[in-house]
Amino acid sequence: METTELIAVLIFGVTFFFILTERIHRTVIGLVGAITMVLAGIYFDFYHPEQVLEVVDFNTLGLLFGMMILVGMLEKTGVFQYLGIWTAKKTKGNPWLLMVALSGITASLSMILDNVTTIILIVPITIIIAEMLKINPIPILMAEALLSNIGGTATLVGDPPNIMIGSAAGFSFNDFLVHALPVVVITWVATLALFRVLFNKDLKKEPQNVDKLMLMNENEAIKDKKTLKKLLFIFALVVAMFFTHSLLHLEASMVALIGASLALIIVAPKHDPQSIIEKCELSVLLFFGSLFVIVGGLENAGVLEKAAGLLTSGAHDNLLLTAIIILWSSAILSAMVDNIPLTVAMIPIISYLGTQGVPIDLLWWALVFGVGFGGNGSPIGSTAGVIVVAKSEKTENPISFIDWIKQGAPTMIIGLLIATLGLALVTPWFSSHSGVAHSAEGVKNETNIPAPIKH
Repeated sequence: METTELIAVLIFGVTFFFILTERIHRTVIGLVGAITMVLAGIYFDFYHPEQVLEVVDFNTLGLLFGMMILVGMLEKTGVFQYLGIWTAKKTKGNPWLLMVALSGITASLSMILDNVTTIILIVPITIIIAEMLKINPIPILMAEALLSNIGGTATLVGDPPNIMIGSAAGFSFNDFLVHALPVVVITWVATLALFRVLFNKDLKKEPQNVDKLMLMNENEAIKDKKTLKKLLFIFALVVAMFFTHSLLHLEASMVALIGASLALIIVAPKHDPQSIIEKCELSVLLFFGSLFVIVGGLENAGVLEKAAGLLTSGAHDNLLLTAIIILWSSAILSAMVDNIPLTVAMIPIISYLGTQGVPIDLLWWALVFGVGFGGNGSPIGSTAGVIVVAKSEKTENPISFIDWIKQGAPTMIIGLLIATLGLALVTPWFSSHSGVAHSAEGVKNETNIPAPIKH
């Protein structure tokens, strides 16, 4: 490796190490890493400030920001707590039905909302209901966490990696519904069947205090019905626009920002939106932006060009094998580290293959399933998993690392096997999509990643 390549790899490696070990907050080390990469690029003449704007994916950041505003405003109405109580009452406290229902709501919401937000809202009410019924909350909490990751894989907006991949590949909201949703539904059913076996003893336990549960009034959870009706209308409009954004010639980020703007002007036109914006995870947006800048430095130093050659040297000869390698390797890595920086690093590698004439749609879907299902492999593989483990520590049955591996790893493997079969049996289906038709040059333009400098 040449000097510039070594310097870029060193900066990336040190940054990634601190993100993994969490010795420094990931946003702080991400920003420091980004600034260091740009300064090194200027000094060694391989990366310059004007190129930073080219590598940052503003479509991803805009989509996340818009959805954060919408979810933050919905959260204040109490609608998510309403859903939890209503669902529990419908199951009459039956542990198996409760697990299926609450995890089903979590997975369904994760298809439209960020799965971290969904988990934060659903888990507390789950623990309260489980304690009331004197049942073990762990099966339900595990199902919610694992199915939130699985459900988030189904749509363009369900998980941050999907947003980034969709933006880079030119995939529309409908592309994900057509290609990813069927695999997710099969994995969803298989996961519930697995849980029926793994937690058979707990799920057969007779609940107590069912009468107390049935006396709970879910309507009391709604804090502002008038505002909720307005927001639900806007949310339905946003979902409809997601389905048609390709026909409307609008980026998904514009749809989310239109929804956020409508929500603010209709619900709180005269109020300072500071309290709403504070609900947005601005540190997450800064973290994403920093990662884009760091990986852009690797690209301009020529590192990713070599990585693409090493990882997928046989792509021209055996595209399916390359896709399977990407699927399993990205899943295993996602079980060990956060899937967001991994996705940011993988996107330009696959994009570069597109510039070499490789038909890369199959590889994109392999990456979607790999980083989506891989997060279930360990409690640190996804932010949702970290939150569930932390919340479980406040109960009588905290989830240990080993406990998670026993249920999470088999869930991950089942999902990967189903995805592998899907990619292998209907390869042509995953090798094309209904969204933006793009050539090798088109991929490069859509990802906003400059061509690597030859050394």
